Amino acid sequence: MSESRAFCPRCGEAVPERSASDANDEDATDPLRPGADVELCDSCYFDDFDFVDAPERIDVRVCATCGAVYRGNRWIDVGAQDYTDIAIEEVSEALGVHVDVEDVAWQVEPEQIDPNTIRMHCYFTGVVRGTPVEEQVTVLVRIARQTCQRCGRIAGDYYASIVQIRAEDRTPTSEELERAEEIANTIVADMEATGDRNAFVTETSETDDGLNIKVSTNKIGKKISNKMIEEFGGTVNDAETLVTEDSDGNEVYRVTFAVRLPPYTPGEIIDLEDDDGPVIVRSARGNLKGVRATTGERYEASYEEGNSPDARRLGHLADGVETTVVTVEDDNAVQVLDPETYRAKTVARPSYFDPDAETVPVLKSRAGLHILPDDGREDDE
Repeated sequence: MSESRAFCPRCGEAVPERSASDANDEDATDPLRPGADVELCDSCYFDDFDFVDAPERIDVRVCATCGAVYRGNRWIDVGAQDYTDIAIEEVSEALGVHVDVEDVAWQVEPEQIDPNTIRMHCYFTGVVRGTPVEEQVTVLVRIARQTCQRCGRIAGDYYASIVQIRAEDRTPTSEELERAEEIANTIVADMEATGDRNAFVTETSETDDGLNIKVSTNKIGKKISNKMIEEFGGTVNDAETLVTEDSDGNEVYRVTFAVRLPPYTPGEIIDLEDDDGPVIVRSARGNLKGVRATTGERYEASYEEGNSPDARRLGHLADGVETTVVTVEDDNAVQVLDPETYRAKTVARPSYFDPDAETVPVLKSRAGLHILPDDGREDDE
């Protein structure tokens, strides 16, 4: 009885019988693959077998300022701690392992030749055709220190728009200026987190009447302006200025966003001179809103007045002075000590007054003596 055997087409040695699953393999015509129609013996197979495909040298462009790596046609932030981390990552991307190898494991030992050259010793192990295999390759990594477009623009004080923080009939408060800077930095950080490398704050500078924030894109400038108006109220206007033309002949404009904050801020006490008593400002977003210091009733400016009704400033909640409550006369009046003369004086009793309080904060101004909310905030009921 004769036996059917397969033979290596190269050396003529018999090869093991193929399994049914191997016979149906889609790569069965490749003699270097196990189970091929024409299959090489192990000896001939390993003569042509390349465990690892690796370049002899890799050139890497790295931004010397931010550490970004140039890949393809753009700069990418890789978050590497040093150039060795970058070299390992680049080598990992460049190495290829034969598809037939199973249980692949590898390690790398970097050898620093000089500040810009790292020799990567790579060690591989695996199993192919049931045979353990191993290989060592050495890849030379050359670091080319350059400046990415983003860092180049920052160093050159590049900006596409400027946000001017100003206020109507006053200078913006330190809180408003600090918040503007915080908003700008937060917006840039959020855009950077999504991979936008064109987002950065070029410069922040205080002026006699406010703050100027130079940013890299018009989108950032618009976001900062809108957020300031959302939080503090006011208006924003933008104006374009032609600055140059790009390489394609397209006009390039720089946009100025002029943010004008409302004249009054929360906590200010103003006199509308309407005989209804001073108003403690609660909000300047949209129409000005607050509460009356005489009654505690809510106040809202008309649509025509908006956030800047005609009024004179009397002071701020922070200017309140603690004084003694002498007696509660009735639902509309209470006696307190005048903080200057120390004489009992009858004043209006606002709804936020606590009749059990022994002391209350008061403000004495040209409009008279008025009780303020005892917690430093206006009544929200």
